[in-house]
Order: sequence, then structure tokens, then C-alpha cells
Amino acid sequence: MTLRFYSELAPWWPLISPPEEYAEEATFIASVLRHAERPVHQVLELGSGGGHNAVHLKSEFELTLVDLSPEMLAMSRQLNPELEHHQGDMRTVRLGRDFDAVFSHDAVDYMTTEDDLRAAMATAYAHCRPGGLALFTPDDIRETFRGSDDHGGFDSVDGRGIRFLEWSWDPDPDDSVVRTEYAFVVREIDGTISSLHESHDLGCFSSEDWLRLLIETGFEAGTITEVTSENRAPRQFFVGGRPFNDDRG
Repeated sequence: MTLRFYSELAPWWPLISPPEEYAEEATFIASVLRHAERPVHQVLELGSGGGHNAVHLKSEFELTLVDLSPEMLAMSRQLNPELEHHQGDMRTVRLGRDFDAVFSHDAVDYMTTEDDLRAAMATAYAHCRPGGLALFTPDDIRETFRGSDDHGGFDSVDGRGIRFLEWSWDPDPDDSVVRTEYAFVVREIDGTISSLHESHDLGCFSSEDWLRLLIETGFEAGTITEVTSENRAPRQFFVGGRPFNDDRG
């Protein structure tokens, strides 16, 4: 299923979630990458979206970006024209080369089953050099998930504007899926107003499941608690280290 959020709304992404909002998180992610056993220079980002993390990380790392949405990649290419972009599914993409580190931001939330998540981890493993690091930064884990709501959106100097309401809840606490409802109101340059609603099903796994799947994939697994100044609970990030003595393809 093609999500309208990442297709027809892709050109609105800088007004929905501006690049500057990613600066603090990108700084923390960079600090994690610096502590890999292997010095990190070349980084693969899986689920890179509009390139809003990359714009902060590219001064320090040589980035290659992969995303499923061609529309989001088009937005990223405008923001990061010097970077290498590929369209692909994080569960199946294979670029035929490896990297010092592999990173997946909240796009990994769209892995709603263990098979999906295991496949994404296998992709990270296949592209990670021995001694390299894989970093996954999901928005939620099962132990700490709480229903929540948010709102936002901005105006552009050309007269366009967008506002959104985001509402996250859990239809079934006994499975690995939670849901986020999005409602958007869009104002075009000529003042035309339109609205849309979309439901997103997202994976929500326990910390134990994350660590087990990383180990099953071949990684040495661990967790890192995010450092943030935002008015919310810090998130739990998951790190997989590929052993130096592991030279499997």
C-alpha cells in the first residue's frame, strides 16, 4: 500500500517536519556512530525519507541514502544533491557493497511483524563491515508505549501552509502493532483548502524482542538511552555490532 503521507504529501514535508527539528537527534546519533569499534566514515541510511537527518550528518560522514518512496527521495535530492540516493525496500535492498555503519531512523517503525524486522536487520547486517555498527532508533517499544497526540505544521513564504493532528493509540495490546492517525489540512498558494486522513500501522516490539532478533541476525546487541532536551521521555535505541571476526558475505 502506498501511503499518501510519503507520496502526494512529500512536497509538503519541509513544512510538516522541518530539517532543523532533527538537529539535536542527529547530533546524538553522530555521537553513537563515533563510538563504534571500527572508525565510521561511510554510512548507509535505510528509510532516509526527505533527507532531514542526512542534512545534519553529511558534514561528518559519507552518506548513502535508501528509501522506498520515490517522492521522498526527490525531496532529499533537492536538500542533499551531493549524496547518493537509491530507491529500495529496507527488507530486501542489496547494494552490493558494505559500510562502516548502517542507520535506520523511525522508518523502521513500519516493520510490523518479526519477519519484517528480522529482514530489515538482515539488510543492515549484509551492508555492515566486520567491526561495523547498525543503529536502529524506533519511536516506541512495547514496555513504554503510551497513547499520545501531537500537532504541528508551518507556512511557507509562497503562501502555502499545512497543519496536522497526530494521534497514536493501540488497538490490540497483545500484538506487535500500534496505530497512528494523521489528519491534515492543506492550503495551496491560491488559498484552496483541502484535507485528508490516513491511518498508519506501526511495529511496537519489546526490548527483549529487539535484542533477540539482533542476536539471531548475527549482531552483538545492546541498547542506548537517547539524550534529549525535548519534553518527552527519552527513547530506547538499539545497537548491533558486527563482530570483527565475522567475514560472512
